[in-house]
Amino acid sequence: MGTSYPALPMKSHTDRIEIDGVSLSPHHFIGGERIPSESTFEVRSPMDWNKKLADISQGDHETADRAVASAQEGFKQWSALGVQKRTDILFALADLIDANAKDIATVECLDMAMLLESLNLRLVPRGALNFRNYAELVVEHQERAWSSKGTNNRIIRDPAGPAIIITPWNAPFMLSTWKLAPALAAGNSVILKPAEWSPLSASLLADLINEAGFPPGAFNVVQGLGSEVGAALVSDPRVRRISFTGSPETARHIGVAAAKNIVPFTAELGGKGPLIVFADADIDAAAKKAAAQFEDSGQVCLAGTRLIVESSVKNEFLERLNYYTDQHIPGDSRNNKTTLSAAIHPVHLQRVEGFVERARKNGDKIIFGGGRFWEDKLWYKPTLIEPLSNDSEVVQKEIFGPVLTLQTFDSQSDAIDLANSTAYGLSGIIYTSNAQRAEQVGRAVRAGTVWVNSFLVRDLTAPFGGYGISGIGREGGDYALDFHSDLKTLQILDGSVS
Repeated sequence: MGTSYPALPMKSHTDRIEIDGVSLSPHHFIGGERIPSESTFEVRSPMDWNKKLADISQGDHETADRAVASAQEGFKQWSALGVQKRTDILFALADLIDANAKDIATVECLDMAMLLESLNLRLVPRGALNFRNYAELVVEHQERAWSSKGTNNRIIRDPAGPAIIITPWNAPFMLSTWKLAPALAAGNSVILKPAEWSPLSASLLADLINEAGFPPGAFNVVQGLGSEVGAALVSDPRVRRISFTGSPETARHIGVAAAKNIVPFTAELGGKGPLIVFADADIDAAAKKAAAQFEDSGQVCLAGTRLIVESSVKNEFLERLNYYTDQHIPGDSRNNKTTLSAAIHPVHLQRVEGFVERARKNGDKIIFGGGRFWEDKLWYKPTLIEPLSNDSEVVQKEIFGPVLTLQTFDSQSDAIDLANSTAYGLSGIIYTSNAQRAEQVGRAVRAGTVWVNSFLVRDLTAPFGGYGISGIGREGGDYALDFHSDLKTLQILDGSVS
């Protein structure tokens, strides 16, 4: 560790490729330079699996070592700039994201098949908003001062050091910026390790960060397999923070590595959210929102995948759900008429198919869907399953596909029991017109975020995270800034200094 690395000779680091007219580098971004690797991995578009988009440099232990060394040096410069200069650069980056939003959306749409309209209208603009939000918030994140026992006291928030940010393959640009913004605003340097199934927008972000004027090493991108370069990054003792979004299985390995080095670790680990519909609710609105859970091929951690409906309105709800589900249109995500995108990867689609086939064999009732739209493509039909029992696998495990379950209840307490009956606790959705019920059930559902008569309405200053195996720690607002800081109490005896 701490080795001085020469530029690798096997390729020019200025190599660029084009993705639908957008130029980007397939190489790592370390210390302000593009660094290639001898090994590469393929990236293909879910919308046309026969079409290779790029060969991407695949990092290894040496790449990770080099990136952490770069982040150490970058941390010295970035943290020394001070809050005001850092916020100026963050605002400049946000402006560059806005100016290049179309290119980012184009690449991300091809890379993971997320709907282009959603990327253009919500997710890429949210990336710019994340940086603006934290540039403003860190200025307001003032030191706390008070007098106590004859002393003056202040709480000082120091930047912690190099941070590892590991992001998932769904909505990668938005989720990367969501994690990067507080880490950089707090004064930390960062190494971003994007998911190998959708790494391309991270390369575009590196270009923009370079243009915005970040010092070399303040931001780095390392590409490759989580089991290889990811494991090397999180186990490096020079790392001072780790933020991860992904599966509980991977989080357990990262948590062990973090614990060995006494490194604070936050994780958002998916969900199995309940969508509870009471008889007094607007049934049409609830059914429409339930059908919307199929969008983006159900690859949304916050989705309400367990429909829990009061028995007396089950038939009415199902009728409306069928109607709204039938309005969905599968197809090319670049077409604004498309509402159902392809699954991210053949391996993931096979995983989704496995859940449905096991449910069918175990006697769970497939109400609709249960197969692909086209045998040789990655689009899966919206699927609704009525399980034999609450212990069914499709109820208890995250599927992360366009598959919902339907259960019924007869009392408010039964609804709460069903909602809290899994190991997950990321989100919940409640539909009711009764204010008292909204308050009671909203408080009783064990989840990090609970929406009443709405979904995906986010205040970026609010804490975000999960109960149970849905995660550790909280992102958002002051919570993320505190995580990325070392807190110091400075105590000075009254009258002892002048």
